[in-house]
Amino acid sequence: MMEALQLPFMQRALLAGLLVGGLASYLGVMVVQRRLSFLGDGLAHAAFAGVALGLLLHEEPLWVAIPFAVGVALAITWVRERSHLGDDTAIGIFFAVSVALGVLFMSLRQGFAPDAVAYLFGSILTVTQTDLWVMGLIALGVALLAPLWSHWAYATFDRELALADRQPVLFYDYLLAALMALVVVVSVKVVGIVLIAAFIVIPAATARLLSRTFSAMTVMSVGIGIFSVVPGLTASYVLDVPAGSTIVLVQALFFALALVLRR
Repeated sequence: MMEALQLPFMQRALLAGLLVGGLASYLGVMVVQRRLSFLGDGLAHAAFAGVALGLLLHEEPLWVAIPFAVGVALAITWVRERSHLGDDTAIGIFFAVSVALGVLFMSLRQGFAPDAVAYLFGSILTVTQTDLWVMGLIALGVALLAPLWSHWAYATFDRELALADRQPVLFYDYLLAALMALVVVVSVKVVGIVLIAAFIVIPAATARLLSRTFSAMTVMSVGIGIFSVVPGLTASYVLDVPAGSTIVLVQALFFALALVLRR
């Protein structure tokens, strides 16, 4: 593995995995605590529709998927806030529409699209320098918004009290949804649309089993998300299997160990 890390594409793969692991697990804490785990699937399929549209238009899929997924995330939040529908219902509607649009765009494209398969199941070894720059910019944005963590936590645990305290809860909801969409889009090339929801949920769920405070849960979740990348990528290289699946399986192993320790 140390010899493999001398190769530029392996270095890009490792850096991309660490960035995505940290970002997804950091925001995943809010998703799990708010019982919005289905949101990851909904945004992943919105990203699929954006990727399919980009391939249809012969444009870079990343630049089409980002505004598409962010728009869907904001629309989901708007429907959740303005209607009496449950969170799962609002997400499920956009989930279905995104899948339908993705299938429609793919059917309109002539010929086989190997790029679409890479986005569906992940292809971490094909991460480009541009992908890394985008991930780095999003990571920088999330770091700059770190002071908002306490406000998100406040609204997560007692939304009514936060509203009574004149906190801009709705603005924070929209901002969190947009960040989630950005992280999902840049993650699909690493772990794939099929597995990105697990990448968001499993580290946070594992940390929740072992933590007594929300801040400890956040730190532990980020640690698990980052640490699982190295053994997952190593197993992928040794066994010659997709990296996304091995990373998620390592995270699942951590979750199983947490369950045992919890008991």
